[in-house]
Amino acid sequence: SKDSGTRRCRFQRRNCLRPDFMPHLLSLIREDVATVQERDPAAKSRLEIYLCYAGLHAVWFYRMNHWLWNHNFLLLARWLSQVARLLTGIEIHPGALIGRRFFIDHGMGVVIGETAVVGEDVTLYQGVTLGGTGKEHGKRHPTLLDHVVVGGGAKILGNITVGSNCRIGAGSVVLRNVPDDSTVVGVPGHIIFREGKRVVITDPKQINDPLSEALAAVASEVNRLAERVRQLEGTGGSEPLSESMQRIMDDIDYQI
Repeated sequence: SKDSGTRRCRFQRRNCLRPDFMPHLLSLIREDVATVQERDPAAKSRLEIYLCYAGLHAVWFYRMNHWLWNHNFLLLARWLSQVARLLTGIEIHPGALIGRRFFIDHGMGVVIGETAVVGEDVTLYQGVTLGGTGKEHGKRHPTLLDHVVVGGGAKILGNITVGSNCRIGAGSVVLRNVPDDSTVVGVPGHIIFREGKRVVITDPKQINDPLSEALAAVASEVNRLAERVRQLEGTGGSEPLSESMQRIMDDIDYQI
């Protein structure tokens, strides 16, 4: 929509680094360390954070590489991003736009694409991919607004927007826009909480999971065959479903 597009533009202007502006790196480093202390109970000391947190090292590499990228040292920025990948196991394209207080916990296998946009106070866990879905040019990677948490192994793909204060469950594959204050799980991802309220899918047209569609088709066929057997036996009427079949039907309706 026009409103969401305008919002994304304001967001990008607020979070990107101007080509003629080198961040106060030491100030950002202190802020990043404080962020780790706040979000990771395993952090015992500032020295441990400086020395042992590969996610922080990758972010600091990115800050420098992004500055180089914006000053047209494109090859050098890309080469240094690969050095950072070798040292940390985290690949962040220097063209990505990343806000302040960005925290990558553990971090091995995290990939952030060239046109990805990441807001402020965002947390990613190991194995997260902010990737594209094809060979198109232009904006092809996701936008994460502020205060988003993405669980381990989740994949957010394509030019989509994940709204503020969202939670993406571990292992989810997100292919569509996610509204603010939502929790997403599954493959493909679907919303189970929104603004603190549970979301239950009751309309079969809203089912995006191929496995759920197959289970629904099997359950419908079993019901049809059971009714046919009753007709052939002359019992007529409708008998209650068996306990196991009722559980299957309830799970399909609940769509978690």
